[in-house]
Amino acid sequence: MDLRFITPQLRRLDLAATEVLVAALAEDERPPHGVAGLVDWRLAGRVSKLIQSGFASGRLGEVLLIPGKPKLPFDKVLFFGCGAKKEFTERVYRQVIAQVLDALEGLRARTAVVELPGRHFDAVAPERAADILLESAGGRSEHDVWTLVETAEAQRVITQHMIQERRRVRQP
Repeated sequence: MDLRFITPQLRRLDLAATEVLVAALAEDERPPHGVAGLVDWRLAGRVSKLIQSGFASGRLGEVLLIPGKPKLPFDKVLFFGCGAKKEFTERVYRQVIAQVLDALEGLRARTAVVELPGRHFDAVAPERAADILLESAGGRSEHDVWTLVETAEAQRVITQHMIQERRRVRQP
């Protein structure tokens, strides 16, 4: 799996050329923040309305698929519930990542723009999130390129960490 980066801004997301956008919904975050909040803004509150109606909640294990076009450049927008922010752990992160990997495989999407679960509220350190992602996707050849939605600082941290890991693995 090849990792690329994009900053969490609508202008940047508009330039992404993938079929699927993945975002996290926290159960106790109203209105939604992170990429879910950007999508909600662009879709004139559609995500908030789905939450208010009870159709979506952000509960752990929940998956919501909505069309992105014509307001977004993505055909599909997938939201994954990650539960309450205060209960978000590495175990929850692993569970949601496995769910994201399975869903993207089911959609036959080899590339995606992905906001890693818990990252928009800093529940998982950027380098740890990337390590777990690569470990979880390691045996799966169905994923070619993921463009991670991260701040410039987190992008730097992940890139530096990956360089150090490559060096560590190469050393005898």
